[in-house]
Amino acid sequence: MGKIPVSIVRYREPYTSVKEAVLSCGGLDRMPPKARVFIKPNIVFWTKACAFPKWGVITTSRVIEDAVVLLKEHGIEEITIGEGIMTDPKDTETPAHAFKTLGYDNLRRRYGVKYINIMERPFEKVDLGDGVILRMNKDILDSDFVVNIPVMKTHNQTVVSLGIKNLKGTIDVASRKKCHGPDPEKNLHFHVSKLADPMPPMLTIIDGIYSLGRGPSFDGKMKRSNLLVASPDFLAADMVGARVLGYEPERVPHLALAARRRSRPLDLSDVEIRGEKLEDVISFHEYDFDYVSDENGEMPVPLAKQGITGIFYRKFDDTMCTYCSAYNGLVLNAIRYAWKGEPWDRIEVLTGKSMRPAPGMKATILLGQCMYNLNRNHPNINKLIAVKGCPPDPQEVVSALHEAGIQVEPSLFEQVESLPGYFMSRYEGKTEFDESFFRVEI
Repeated sequence: MGKIPVSIVRYREPYTSVKEAVLSCGGLDRMPPKARVFIKPNIVFWTKACAFPKWGVITTSRVIEDAVVLLKEHGIEEITIGEGIMTDPKDTETPAHAFKTLGYDNLRRRYGVKYINIMERPFEKVDLGDGVILRMNKDILDSDFVVNIPVMKTHNQTVVSLGIKNLKGTIDVASRKKCHGPDPEKNLHFHVSKLADPMPPMLTIIDGIYSLGRGPSFDGKMKRSNLLVASPDFLAADMVGARVLGYEPERVPHLALAARRRSRPLDLSDVEIRGEKLEDVISFHEYDFDYVSDENGEMPVPLAKQGITGIFYRKFDDTMCTYCSAYNGLVLNAIRYAWKGEPWDRIEVLTGKSMRPAPGMKATILLGQCMYNLNRNHPNINKLIAVKGCPPDPQEVVSALHEAGIQVEPSLFEQVESLPGYFMSRYEGKTEFDESFFRVEI
């Protein structure tokens, strides 16, 4: 049996770079003639309120269009682009705004492509084995071929977020929350490792025109990398992508789990890399946020450097689901701005589904319904401040922090939709960060 081909190509120009990446690895060899093709981009986040940094966060429209053109050249007529953006499932305006802004309507007019909001489409219950049952989008399951186009980025819970992790956007909200369960064996990594199992034949194209450290969202560290990684083997693509980001596959739990189930080596010994040499393109991207934990507090390093003491904001774990994690950065920034130089009185903040209150705290904020359900009667709590809801209401978060003596500015939470826009200033005047990669011209 021959080795599995994975191509690494420098992005130099529209279409030809994507074509080279796909054809050099035999990426379309398993695509049936006249196939119904499903394209899965990564649109992890969107807001209608402001422009925000998309580089390394969202799949470029450039690579999406190039993939569509390549498929059309191979006689494919039925192409559907589908994504389940992280928003309230009842919110249809935000996904519609994303698709229009990214030029998908122009793709429809020019190439006859369909695009769908997965949250408005039917789901099918799928048994992935080992007790894992998730509801997955029926459109992708019923397609003949999948073109999975994630971004080249790290992730603060899963180390990297590449092709396999990108498929989490095809499951419903309840299933997404289930992936973040408290079972230490059947945890987030375990669930993610199974997401590709029921998929039709699939080509992975990792869009590394821009890459992202400390991902997965707009507050990460963005970089112009000009790389494409492609393979007809989803696991090989992701293992090579992980190496490009500076991580051995064995250090990425969901990749290690997926490889072991298939009796695949983690050292890439069964992979043939075509194009650029792997050692020439490796660039370490941090995935984690450094924390300080001592008798004076627990918090991210930037808050500790500011001199903040008396708050124990426990470091998030992989049980905190996507919907609560969306508020995590906002809460930490609000705390940072609320600091006036006086220590707070041993306030603990717990998130996710498995944290337990520590003894000796004056007040414990249980952030989210899962924390409240788990710890509402815990004997270590001296003063319970609960923020219920799934996800919690921003104004209730403000009230809880105020009750604990942390006078955060309410307007920060009222303008939560506009917060991502503040990060645009990091990239102003830097010509390598080009918005045109996220447009499709007619």
